Amino acid sequence: MIGREEVRVETVVVLFNRDLRIHDHPALCEASAVARHVVPMFVFDSAIAARHRRDFLHASLHDLRSSLRSLGGDLVVRHGDPVAHAVRAAAAAGASAIWASEDVSPLARRRERRLADECRAHRLEFRLFPGVTVVPPGALRPGGGSHYRVFSPYWRAWSGTARRPVLGAPHRMRLPPGIDPGVLPEASPEPYGVVRGGESEARRRLLRWVGDGLAAYAETRDRMAGRTSMLSAYLHFGCVSPLEVVDRSCRRPDGEEYVRQLCWRDFHYQVVNAFPEMGRRDYRPGDVEWRRDEEAEAAWREGLTGVPIVDAGMRQLLAEGWMHNRVRLVTGSYLTKRLGIDWRAGLEHFAEWLLDGDMPNNCGNWQWVAGTGNDTRPYRKLNPLRQAKKFDPEGEYVRRYVPELASLPGDLVHEPWRARGGVPGYPASPLGGELKA
Repeated sequence: MIGREEVRVETVVVLFNRDLRIHDHPALCEASAVARHVVPMFVFDSAIAARHRRDFLHASLHDLRSSLRSLGGDLVVRHGDPVAHAVRAAAAAGASAIWASEDVSPLARRRERRLADECRAHRLEFRLFPGVTVVPPGALRPGGGSHYRVFSPYWRAWSGTARRPVLGAPHRMRLPPGIDPGVLPEASPEPYGVVRGGESEARRRLLRWVGDGLAAYAETRDRMAGRTSMLSAYLHFGCVSPLEVVDRSCRRPDGEEYVRQLCWRDFHYQVVNAFPEMGRRDYRPGDVEWRRDEEAEAAWREGLTGVPIVDAGMRQLLAEGWMHNRVRLVTGSYLTKRLGIDWRAGLEHFAEWLLDGDMPNNCGNWQWVAGTGNDTRPYRKLNPLRQAKKFDPEGEYVRRYVPELASLPGDLVHEPWRARGGVPGYPASPLGGELKA
């Protein structure tokens, strides 16, 4: 990193997207080191509907602005087309460069190509930096292939790869004179979901998790009612660096299993990097004939299938914008393997409601459970009753989200259709036929 006394450029625009933090932000750190002035910028993209993630995003941006102001800078906020506003800001500030963090979604890549073209047309330097993943998506390739198709060999290669050092926050920066920062929408005092956005909260959760939660993760990670790190939404918005999460977890002797899950995130990114149509087309085309059943699909979305563990998960999603990973697999397998409904219907619903609705992970997980993706056992079917009895043995998770079943004894909470006289207000039988553990 170059010291500030070695200033090379006058002004750099740093365009934020899914990297809403100041710690371990390579583009921001480099700009603050080599430029006299920095224009940190976020554009509310008119092509993206924030939906239920709006509250989290607004809180994250307020926190980012506060952090930048503490360094002597500010967050410049605009609404509309990010490419047009970034180029316009560069002209207004007399900037010679626009820098950003590299992403892999089709939308992000189209934006990056447009930005590169506009920068060439306006004689601006355009650079992309790492920071959205631990290992850059195209950095690891098997012999003779564009990407890893199976997780285990990727995990081995990923684990042995030298990683860049974790960067601290910049010490200080200055906004060019005459730049109007713009107005941020107010952050809701009662945000949607169970977590509030922002780097400050993300870092508190990370330190708390590494300090007193990580030790039990390997043993308890599949318990549906158990404690998790709750960092996924912060990773999605870039409020915390995935590299820093891995780095801190690796320092603990009991951190490997958690780090392995973070490696899955990078794995899905490198798949989407090589196969951008992951959200529309089967990764492994087969002979599956999906059926259309709008009534069954609606019951699944609303948590009214009559299968308690599935209904609990779907209701948690609507109420909190989050769902335990094991429950995501169970609900996804139920929709695709038992009801026979196209995985794209589930993908769209999760993308709308999840606070951590990360495109590569969402697509990768849905194709995995559907048997069209990177699962080496494509015909795998998760039995929801067996999963519930194994990972929610006391019914704690189900009772939390399906109040109709709260008074049922433990031996019936996962099979309420066996209760004499049924359960008022709850489906009398499971959608898709009777289940057997």
